[in-house]
Amino acid sequence: MQTSQPRLVELDFFRGLVLLIIVVDHIGGSILSRFTLHAYALCDAAEVFVFLGGFATATAWAALAERRTDAIARNRFLKRSLEIYRAFLVTAGLMLLVSAVLVAFSIDAPNLAINDLDDLIDAPLEALGDILLFRRQPYLASVLPMYAFFALMVPAVLPLARSKPWRLLAGSVALWACAPHLAGWLPGVEDTPWDFNPLAWQLLFVLGVIARCQPVYQRINAHRAGGLVTIAAACVVGAAAYYKLFVETAPLDPSFKQNLMWLRAVNFLAIAWLVARLVRTGWVGKVAQRLPWICLIGRKGLLCFVAGTAISLVVDSLLYHATDGLLDVPFGLVADVIAVGSLLLVAQASGPVSRFITLRPSRRQAGATSVTGVPSRSTAPSARSSTPGL
Repeated sequence: MQTSQPRLVELDFFRGLVLLIIVVDHIGGSILSRFTLHAYALCDAAEVFVFLGGFATATAWAALAERRTDAIARNRFLKRSLEIYRAFLVTAGLMLLVSAVLVAFSIDAPNLAINDLDDLIDAPLEALGDILLFRRQPYLASVLPMYAFFALMVPAVLPLARSKPWRLLAGSVALWACAPHLAGWLPGVEDTPWDFNPLAWQLLFVLGVIARCQPVYQRINAHRAGGLVTIAAACVVGAAAYYKLFVETAPLDPSFKQNLMWLRAVNFLAIAWLVARLVRTGWVGKVAQRLPWICLIGRKGLLCFVAGTAISLVVDSLLYHATDGLLDVPFGLVADVIAVGSLLLVAQASGPVSRFITLRPSRRQAGATSVTGVPSRSTAPSARSSTPGL
């Protein structure tokens, strides 16, 4: 009998942590969000999530290809794009439903999908058609079209990442450089730009895939210049933190994030390098073992993301209404506890709901293994039952 590849407990931990950060970062009065990545860097949790999505995708592909065939792996990720598309429709529906309910109770908040609701009432068939075609992406549903695009890329990207990584990287960089000029070709209502240009963000997804398929970190770290790379990464992280905290404290132009400007990408890669060093020490694996509830959220990536969008919108709107949009530390902390606790409850009760979202039967559990090769005491689904990409 063939055995499943073990999961990487650090991967589950970071994905769970990022999902929690995404939830609180979209609550305007959150106190925890004052201490998350975006407060100290030119990037935020989005970069981490996309990079980890590529890393997780390569992990899942390798498991399927080893136990079955590459053809089965390709079909799995084509189906995955349909699963993400359905998750987008569910998320868009949740954004509209939550907005409608809150408006009905006279709760006004800045992030409600009011314009989408008005268009849906005025021209329901046209508005629904726009959602089906990605032309309309209500609020937090906007990240999922990008992930559907990534899933479609996988059958072409993975073989290149394993055999011709430099060609893949060159093509990805070229597409990223052209992405701002191609953004106008993406479908949209009245020239409304996508919050995430997938032609730009694919760069981080591809880098995540390459990092999993090739020993990039090991080779650079083993080189005599490896220490200099670490010093350079620390300098980049420090300079970005100084700039964000003391120079440019106002929100940056939306296009800075939409098209993944190079400063964001460089800042993230520097952070990723330093985190990789922590992972190699085994410290992250030990923390993950002591916080299994975060790993649980990471293993339920797609479901927790969809649920997290609704949780964020509800908590953010109610908090805004209760505080008149002003920062209130006690209320903000309560909102954080409710949001984090709600997402954990979703993960714990995710069995039947997850199978509905992803169209998967339940599978047996297998032990998790650290990225350093040390068996973990926690348990996790086998690589076969992992959630590819998201």
